[in-house]
Amino acid sequence: MSIQSAVKRKTAPDILARKNGEPIVMLTSYHAHTASLVDRYCDVILVGDSLGNVMHGFETTVPVTLEMMILQGHAVMRGSKQSLVVVDMPFGSYEASKEQAFHSAARIMKETHCGAVKLEGGARMAETIAFLTERGIPVMAHIGLTPQSINALGSFRSQGKDEAEALARGENVRGPIQNDAIAVAEAGAFSVVVEAVAEPVARKITQTIAIPTIGIGASSACDGQVLVLEDMLGLNARVPKFVKKYGNLGSMIEEAIEGYANEVRSRAFPGPEHVYGGKPKA
Repeated sequence: MSIQSAVKRKTAPDILARKNGEPIVMLTSYHAHTASLVDRYCDVILVGDSLGNVMHGFETTVPVTLEMMILQGHAVMRGSKQSLVVVDMPFGSYEASKEQAFHSAARIMKETHCGAVKLEGGARMAETIAFLTERGIPVMAHIGLTPQSINALGSFRSQGKDEAEALARGENVRGPIQNDAIAVAEAGAFSVVVEAVAEPVARKITQTIAIPTIGIGASSACDGQVLVLEDMLGLNARVPKFVKKYGNLGSMIEEAIEGYANEVRSRAFPGPEHVYGGKPKA
């Protein structure tokens, strides 16, 4: 039996089947070593274009390239065994046409061996999502705050306030975010990330559509949750409101580096136990 057949990875249909079931756990990863840790506890690993911010110090995700996503996607696949690995399609790799999207997505899947791709946009991307899924490429959609559109949005701000107020008034109307969710579900997406959307709207979307919703700054009613790993580990000083820090690795790493630097300068490191001695003379 081959290694590949001995290990059963989760697939897009497995995640789709979790609608209204056990909550889906999802985190980002960009490296083999963090992927191996995340893989033990998560259902989905997202190789997010947030690697532009986390790894390269970009202010936005816009500069991220297809080659960057493929390189890190391959690393995460090597480091994981059981999670569904989803790779973000970066800005400029899918918007021009559904054919461009297919060529980019096919390249990602062929070169990384990942199980699905993710793209941003609701109703405007429905035709593209349908085109990809009809050709065997599982698609995770992304609606609400779409970071690749930051230059058009102007700032990272929550979405759906007007829709939430309409719901609070008992109005039975569908706003643009709800329409986006319905459009991507009907187009064939197996799940949808709902980012920075007013809680009542995210809850309503989750109740309405037949595919799992994965919230990030949305609602606890969503079918799953996702965070950027470095944010929840406390490695980033500035994080969005919706991030809960489950660790404080930033200060721990700095303390370790300071200790190392001090010991090198004082010649306390390396000690006798860290060096190789020569063989004693006969």
